[in-house]
Amino acid sequence: MSESKLAGQFFDAAIGLLQRVRDEEAGAIEAAGTLIADTVAAEGRLFAFGAGHSSLAAQDLVYRAGGLALMNLLAVPGAVGVDVTPAPLGSALERIDGLASAVLDCSPARSGDLLVIISLSGRNPLPVEMAMHAHALGLKVIGVTSVAYATETESRHASGTYLKDHCDVVLDSKIAVGDAELALDTIPAPFAPASTVVTSALLQAAMATAAGILADRGIEPPLLRSGNVDGGHEWNSRVFEKYADRIFYRR
Repeated sequence: MSESKLAGQFFDAAIGLLQRVRDEEAGAIEAAGTLIADTVAAEGRLFAFGAGHSSLAAQDLVYRAGGLALMNLLAVPGAVGVDVTPAPLGSALERIDGLASAVLDCSPARSGDLLVIISLSGRNPLPVEMAMHAHALGLKVIGVTSVAYATETESRHASGTYLKDHCDVVLDSKIAVGDAELALDTIPAPFAPASTVVTSALLQAAMATAAGILADRGIEPPLLRSGNVDGGHEWNSRVFEKYADRIFYRR
C-alpha cells in the first residue's frame, strides 16, 4: 500500500471523528461553553490539566492567540507532556494516589473557578482524583475523555470510577480504545492516533462558544491576539494588565 493512500485514510478517519463530535457532542459543547462563560462573567479563573499526550490539548488553550487569556495550565510536575526523563515515569505518576489532591491544594485554584481535565482513558487515579478533589474545593469540572474506555477497560482508581463520573460536563472524543485509527496486515500494531486532533477541536469549539456567549451578554471576551501581527503585543499587554489577578502564567 502506498504511503499516500495511508495518509488519505488517516485524514478520512480524523475527518469522520470530527464530524461525529460536531454532530453528537453539540449539546455538550454548548454546555461547556456556557460553563466557561459563566465562570468568566463571575470573575472566576480558568485552569486546564492533562497528563502525558493529553497535556498537548491543555497547553493549546493557554497563552494562545485567539484564545481566552484567563486559561491557565495546571501542571503536575513530571506528568505534563513527555519531557520528563525517563518518559515512562510520566505514565507511572498518573497512577499515584494523592498526587492530584496535593497539586490542587498547592495551586491558586479556588471555589468558583473552573478546571478542564483531559484524559483519553479517564481511568487512572490522577485525572479521577483531580476531578473529585476539584469538586470538593468548589470548582466546576469539564472532562474531555473517550467514554468508550469506561465500558471496555477497568478503572485504576480505588473507587472504580472514571473521569466522566465526576464532571459537570463531559466532552466525549469518540476515540476507540487504543487510540489508533489504522491497521495493516504487514504492521503488527495498530497506528496513527487521532486523539490530539479531536480533543483540541472539541476544546476550541467550546472556547469559541464561550466567546460568543460572553459577547451576547455584552461582555467583551478576554481574548489574546497574535504577537506576530502589528499591535498584537500592545493588545495583549492591556489584557494582561486588566486581568492580572486571574492570569498566573506570567508570574
